[in-house]
Amino acid sequence: MPRPQTSAALALALCLGTACPPALAQTTPAANSTPAPASAGRIREVPSVVAVDPASLKPGEILFTDHQDKAGGAENGLIPYLDWLKARPAEAQALSPYPGYKEPDYTVTLNGVSKPRHETLKVYVAEGRFVVARPAESIDLKALANLGFVQAMDPAIKHRVIAPADVTPTKDPAAAFAQRPDKPWCEGASACIESRYDLEGKLPLGVRLANKLEEGSAKKIAEFVSFQSELRLLDPAQAVSLTALTKVETPPAGGLEQTIFWVNQILRFGKFLAVFQPMPNDPQKTVVTAYVALAIKGDVLDRKAEYARVPVLKNLLPAQVLMGKSTFNTGTSISAGLPVYARNRIAAFADAVGKR
Repeated sequence: MPRPQTSAALALALCLGTACPPALAQTTPAANSTPAPASAGRIREVPSVVAVDPASLKPGEILFTDHQDKAGGAENGLIPYLDWLKARPAEAQALSPYPGYKEPDYTVTLNGVSKPRHETLKVYVAEGRFVVARPAESIDLKALANLGFVQAMDPAIKHRVIAPADVTPTKDPAAAFAQRPDKPWCEGASACIESRYDLEGKLPLGVRLANKLEEGSAKKIAEFVSFQSELRLLDPAQAVSLTALTKVETPPAGGLEQTIFWVNQILRFGKFLAVFQPMPNDPQKTVVTAYVALAIKGDVLDRKAEYARVPVLKNLLPAQVLMGKSTFNTGTSISAGLPVYARNRIAAFADAVGKR
């Protein structure tokens, strides 16, 4: 029988970040189906965002890729962290929690016996690009780097500001491995945020069922995900190195990044990054390149056989739920799966920026 930390906990892996606007989300995905586009005619799926001339984008159109191969299997779109560093180094450098980030090493104590543990990660990365019909310098980036903007993206997620001293990796010795080596989390950030997202649809039922199967266990699975993040505004000097990632040659006007450094279960980190650059040969327009990266604990995905042996949980296979291919996927938020979430997250951001 699956351990409580890894059985129903998979359901929680979907619930990181800002949820999706109802108008853009998939509603009832079928098992083993490919998630539908966030909005028909708006998302243009491409093998590589950077290979497309941004001047070819129509008003309101969003270029999108999440590196999924149509012929791929259940983990299609996921890449081991170490492979990511080698295959897409500029992306990994920009979207890891901090420069030089390594897979965690920490100590686990069970029945009084302490053992060292190395945790492997697999990463999902989505990339989008859209054009704003205004000069880059006219976009008020400071208006995006605050709690109010984050709250406006989706009222389903509840946020509150916390002090840097109250972030979990700083105050909890058991979480010390998640500290930044160069400075404390949230130091000098525009906002330090704690967030909560309640599971939707059938996922709470799956959690309750797994907890029931593991009755007597000291650790229960929550029906929500809580996470902590820092929101930072990047000035032009800080964003200039990101041209190696965006492949747009004009100097960035700035950027915005939200780094999720602590999650209560399943995911290890996440990042949303947006880079604003003048359109080449047309400074009256702005090219915005946006990224969503989520790192999943490898041992969660390795539990395929354990899930398959429990009939009532066979549709909670980790990769299927994460990639939106399970009957447990549902709703108008990221409970629909990471590919739907990423499309909608970028589309919601494009809408918000367009109104600024």
